[in-house]
Formats: sequence, C-alpha cells, structure tokens
Amino acid sequence: MSIELRVPPLPESVTDATLLEWHKAPGDPVRRDEVVAELETDKVVLEIPAPADGVLRERRHEAGDRVRAGEILALLEEAAAEESGEPAPAGGGTAGPARPSPPPMSPAVRRLVAEHGLDPARIPGSGRHGRILKADVLRYLEQAGKE
Repeated sequence: MSIELRVPPLPESVTDATLLEWHKAPGDPVRRDEVVAELETDKVVLEIPAPADGVLRERRHEAGDRVRAGEILALLEEAAAEESGEPAPAGGGTAGPARPSPPPMSPAVRRLVAEHGLDPARIPGSGRHGRILKADVLRYLEQAGKE
C-alpha cells in the first residue's frame, strides 16, 4: 500500500518551507520514524520521519523547492504486514551491496562533522534512534585528541 509523505502543519505565521535535504533516494528502504527529509522555515528545521517501514518509491519535490503544509513530498510503499521481521533486501531484491544510510544528524551537527572532516559512521550517537548530537561530536573530537 502506498503512503503519502506530506509536509506537516507549519509553525504559526509560517506559510511555506524550503525542502532542505533528502536523506533517502527512491528505492531506498526506510524504517518507521527514520528521518527521510528535512524542511527549513525562517524559524525552525523540521525533520520528516517515515510513518511506517517500507521503501521510498517517488519524490515529488527536490532539495531547494518551496513547499506548503499538506503538500505531498513523496510516496512510500509500505512493507507487507506478513513479513517475518527480517529487513527487505535493498533495491527490491536486486543483488549488490546495500548503501549504508548516514546516521541521523541535525544540520548543525552535519556542519560540525564536515568542518572537522569526520566520518559520521565512526561517531557513536547517544540521541534517540542513534541520532548523533553535538555533544557526541565534541566528545569524539576530545577523545581523538587524546590518542
């Protein structure tokens, strides 16, 4: 079953947002609550989580597009209910290595990681769902300086 991934209600007095970044490409598997995209308003950066396990089928907007509350961002093909709990192969069952998704990070943390040339896969995240927090990056840098 297809699920529409929509722009959520925006903060008061905000009429539109900019699609800041996609974390998933069409065909990529997604897990419930995994961040799929980020929107930016003049007040806040909003993370758009997947509402269910499945595969991202189609993106309706690209990074940089202006979007309004309620607009469809993407279509997600929900995972079948009778699955055994095993993760589906990446790419719908095609052979080949799966692309690891980057750990979830806010724009500020991504900038800090990039400034220091760090590999985010090496930084243990202490946030919800393994999210890398600014404190995690600073701790990692401090530990790396001691070695």
